This record gives sequence, C-alpha cells and structure tokens, in this order.
Amino acid sequence: MNVSLLQSSAEKHLPAALDFLRRLVAINSFTTNPAGVDEVARQTAAEFAPLGFEAELVPCTTADTGHHLFLTHRGQGGDPIVLVTHSDTVFPPEEEKLNDFQWDERPEEGRIYGPGTVDNKGGTALIWLMLQVLRDVAPDVFERTHWLVAANAAEEIIGDDFGRATASLCGGQARAVLVFEGGPVDERGWHIVTSRKGRSSWRLSAEGKAAHAGSKHHEGVNAIDALACVLPDIAALTNASVERTVNIGMIHGGTVVNRVPHEAVAEWECRATEPAVLQQADDFFTTLNGTAANGAKLTAERTGHTAAWPGSVESEALFHLWHEAAAVMNLTAVSVPRGGLSDANHLWHLAPTLDGLGPFGGNAHCSERSADGSKLPEYVEPASFVPKAVMNVLALVKLVSS
Repeated sequence: MNVSLLQSSAEKHLPAALDFLRRLVAINSFTTNPAGVDEVARQTAAEFAPLGFEAELVPCTTADTGHHLFLTHRGQGGDPIVLVTHSDTVFPPEEEKLNDFQWDERPEEGRIYGPGTVDNKGGTALIWLMLQVLRDVAPDVFERTHWLVAANAAEEIIGDDFGRATASLCGGQARAVLVFEGGPVDERGWHIVTSRKGRSSWRLSAEGKAAHAGSKHHEGVNAIDALACVLPDIAALTNASVERTVNIGMIHGGTVVNRVPHEAVAEWECRATEPAVLQQADDFFTTLNGTAANGAKLTAERTGHTAAWPGSVESEALFHLWHEAAAVMNLTAVSVPRGGLSDANHLWHLAPTLDGLGPFGGNAHCSERSADGSKLPEYVEPASFVPKAVMNVLALVKLVSS
C-alpha cells in the first residue's frame, strides 16, 4: 500500500479531526457529570454517522454516570474489530474553571492543551481520522470489515460493566481489540502497549479506645499508633524484581490532639503484572483482618480488584503487524508493558489486544499550569496524529487481509 497516499489522506482530514477534538474538549465530561458524558457520546455518534456507523447507548451501571456508546459498521459480518476509547475525563467542572483549563492551541510548542486532549478524546478523534483514511485509500477493506467503536462512559473509575456490555455485543469474541489510549514516543520508538498490570485496592481500619490525652492517656488505645505499626510491612511488599508496587495513598484518624484517637483508616493500592504476584500481596493483606496491633483491632477489606492483562503470544503476533507497518514508514514500533489500567484489562479475553494506539501527548490527569513551568496541564501533540493514523491503517489492512 502506498504510504504517501495514506499520508496525503490523513493530512487532508487532519483539520476536521482536530476540529472534532476541539468540540469534544469544550464539553466537560467528568465521569460523574452524566449530561456532559452523554453529550460527548452524542457528538461522537453524529461524527461517525456519515461513515455508516449506527449508534447504540447502553446505561452504565455505576451510579451518577452517563451511557456507554457503541458504534457499529457491520460490513460483511463476522467477528468485529473493536476500537476502544472513552468519553469521560477526570476533571470536575469546578477544576476546569479554577485552572482556566480549556482548549489552548500553542503551535510554537507543537502542543494543544486541554481536558481529554490525549486521555482520551484525542483517541476518539484518531479513530475517526484513521477510518476516514481507510475509506479513502482502501474502501474495500473499510466496507467489508465489521467495526465496533466502543466508548466507555466511566473508564476513569475502572468499572467492569463496560467490558461485559462490549463482550455481549461481540457475542463473547472479536477479531482484535484495539485500545486508543495515548501512545508515547521516545528514543526507542513508538510505543505499542501489549500488557498492563492488575490492581487491588484495600482499606484498613483500626479500632482503638478514646481517652483524655493528659490525665487518662494510659487508658486509651491509640488507633493511629496501631496503623503506624503495620503500614511499613504493607509498604515493604513493593518489589521491583517482581514488578509489584504498593502505594499507601490515604491515612486519616483522630479528631483533636488532646484525645487519644479511637479510630484511624488507611487505604492503599497494589499493582502487579503477574496475577500470582498480586495474589501473594492480597493474601498478606487478608491476614491483617481481625488481628490486633498495640491493643487496637484491625479490619482489612479489599475495596476493588482489576485483573491484569498479562499479554499473550497472540497479542505479540498482532503487535508484529504494527512493527512491520512502522518499518514501512521508516519508523520503529516497540512492544511495551504499562503500569496503568485501561479497558484492555477488561477486554483482552475477547481477542488479541493492543493498547496505546492513540496520539502522543503527556501530563494526563493534570490541569494546573504554573508561572515557572514546573506544572503543565494535559496536552496532545497534533503532529503525532498523521503518522499514528497511517501506521494503524497499514497494520489494519494486513490484519483484515490475513
């Protein structure tokens, strides 16, 4: 396939793709702003309709959220190629207003700043651009393929109902799952994600006994002291050699300093690539339940769990198509693991899976900008759209033709 034709098509459609992105970024779609999330879904459906995609909205089962969006182009049937994005962001309306965080195009920096520019409205715009190019240059491939664009309403809180809804629409299997989270570029090349860590989250409560901190200190049982005794053992489960991290992210307890605190709580998350390594940590956390520390009773509760996407031989074989596509463009694609979670964690069982197929950007989940430049908000690099779209199209043509 002629790379220059693909590139010319992508460059032709790029202004429209960036205008689409601009309109999406202008909509606050914080996960618990269902009206905003649904408006993003509505505009996305309208943009894909001229490409022949039919829209379906499915309620998210998490309270105070919008609807998942599924866009279908059935082609000649068969298992779909699933193109995954999400409509929500992590930024409440108040935060966007406080930090004047909005679409901010800075050509001199080669960046566009704004909420969702790379996570993941930029991914949605790149899917649209890629399909436009495919229809221009390989219309037979585009028309005969069964495409399913799946946009999660609540990806940022990593629920599992989107995965179940997607699997249901697919009949439990797909030809490939392609996730359009942002794709970094560095000295090694263009990153294509082929595995992600799993995660468990935990809450540890300590029940002590209140007492006057002066006259009756000896009668109290300090719940904060109890947590302080066990938290180092929890943190010590971080182990780089087995790719496991533990992050104690929140501690609170007590009321005033002249009272022995009768209760305290700590919360943490643990991540690991291998399911058995994550389970080993979870087994230890479970042993804390019902034990005593410094006289206080401990209660440990697992508050969340997301299984790892451990990668597979099939996903590596799928990556090889992207590696070959990059080589045709005189670029390099590299297979990388990633520690963060995405919809790939819930969808990889459907088919060989790749992630990081979206544009290049940075500072996801950040909205602040400081005068000295030490803080910069989320951004996307518009120059990454064309090469990434071309790379994706080259690989998809090989996939569909195989």
